[in-house]
Amino acid sequence: MPIRTNRGRAAVYRRLWGWPMRSPRHLIATVLIVFAAMLTIGLLMPRLLGSADQPAAGTAGAGSTAAAPATTGPAAPPTTTVPQTSLPTRISTPTQAPTPAPPAPKALEVATQWATAWVNHEGVSTEQWLEGLRAYTTEEQLAVMSSVDPRNIAATAVTGKAVATDSYTSSVDVNVPTNGGTVSILVIATPQGWRVAHYEQA
Repeated sequence: MPIRTNRGRAAVYRRLWGWPMRSPRHLIATVLIVFAAMLTIGLLMPRLLGSADQPAAGTAGAGSTAAAPATTGPAAPPTTTVPQTSLPTRISTPTQAPTPAPPAPKALEVATQWATAWVNHEGVSTEQWLEGLRAYTTEEQLAVMSSVDPRNIAATAVTGKAVATDSYTSSVDVNVPTNGGTVSILVIATPQGWRVAHYEQA
């Protein structure tokens, strides 16, 4: 009985291995079956292995520690950065004071000539009066005096000598007496020479 059984199995194996070689159709069918089986195994194996390796839901894997959620306090308010502005620094050293000096003779002469032209306003127009002052007056002061009505000037003559009250290297304060009162005149040094920059009638 064992000999017959082995012979029968061998005959079955020969039929199975010989079947693909009987015709091209059998061979193609066999190749397709083998390819489909390999493809099926290739798709199922990763899923089967992955499901076996993955731990059940809600449990941690071996040797791993579940991370506890960090607890934090109330969120800190956002900080705002105030831009720093550079403010101008204060002058630490005082402005240099004018240097005292004896009154310049030319400054006293210009003050006298200006006062003489200033009191000469009778019988002349405002334009003529200003033109007589132009040679002794700064352009800025001449523009201020263009709004002056010379008919309002009470003095008509210079009655005394010019006297310096304050004298510096670049400016001289001069008093000139007239028949209408003393006129205080500020004479300054300019690139064009000494010129009257301001006056006040007493």
